[in-house]
Amino acid sequence: MKLLRFISTRLFQALPLALMVVVLNFFLLKAVPGDLADVIAGEAGAATPEFMAQLRSQFGDDQPLLVQFGQYVKKILSFDLGWSFRYNDAVAHLILERLLATVLLMGCASLLAVVLGTVLGIVSAVTRRAWLSRAISALATLGFATPGFWLALMVVVLFTIRLGWLPSGGMTEMGASHTGFAYLIDLGKHMLMPVGCLAFSYLALYIRLMHDAVRDAALLDFVRTARAKGSSRNRLIWRHIVPYAVLPVVGLSGLQFGALLSGAITVETVFAWPGLGQLALAAVTSRDINLLLGILFVSSLFVVAVNLLTELLLAWLDPRIDATGSRT
Repeated sequence: MKLLRFISTRLFQALPLALMVVVLNFFLLKAVPGDLADVIAGEAGAATPEFMAQLRSQFGDDQPLLVQFGQYVKKILSFDLGWSFRYNDAVAHLILERLLATVLLMGCASLLAVVLGTVLGIVSAVTRRAWLSRAISALATLGFATPGFWLALMVVVLFTIRLGWLPSGGMTEMGASHTGFAYLIDLGKHMLMPVGCLAFSYLALYIRLMHDAVRDAALLDFVRTARAKGSSRNRLIWRHIVPYAVLPVVGLSGLQFGALLSGAITVETVFAWPGLGQLALAAVTSRDINLLLGILFVSSLFVVAVNLLTELLLAWLDPRIDATGSRT
């Protein structure tokens, strides 16, 4: 019953957020100069005013802005994301074709960054070897300072051009018809570089956060009490300190998912990964507003859903968290 109340409260709070996303996305994109008719005219080299007016009438851009917004909201309420005149296909179909690739990329990168960052943060905080702590700290600093696009280009130069170990782009080998285990091996080889580059930027954040959380938790009263009762060092770390210190990492992982989605656009572009990032970039360059609105709306709902799951996980890990998100 408490879980249902928690979920219903969060879903009720997400409704105005989704409405705000719809309104802001629509009016901000419509405020940008240029439209798909301008892009088509530019690609054709020239176009008469009559042809431009015909295109805008076909795309619905000749209607007053509020009328266009009303039609857009009506479609959203009927679960219709509209039509992409650039691809001549339904927006929902285009997004579904690319969504799995992006979810796979982001899920693996997020999992790698959280797990590896948490482990390295714990080791950095509890190790008695100063050189190991400094090495992990240097790795975290390197992660903060390295731009994602530069790292992506450098690993392509090293592992593809110089060493020839990994494919430079794509999701699978073009023209190959692998099945079963061979397909998984091929997919894994194509995922190594994009997942590694995307995870490296966020790895540093989790290392620093976990390091500080473990150091702070070690000074709390319940840890001192356990130490006074004779708990061993390993028991103090893994039974008392880590379960408490990991809560901020879980909370941050949900908040970082939106940033991870934007970072995926760069990585997908460099590695030709057929995901939503590439589709969004193509929608921006071609001024395909309907497609861009659909991608932004689905991405926003995706981030809201991930944050809801994160809060459920936090509530499960810490029963003191109530439906309002605060500790009782």
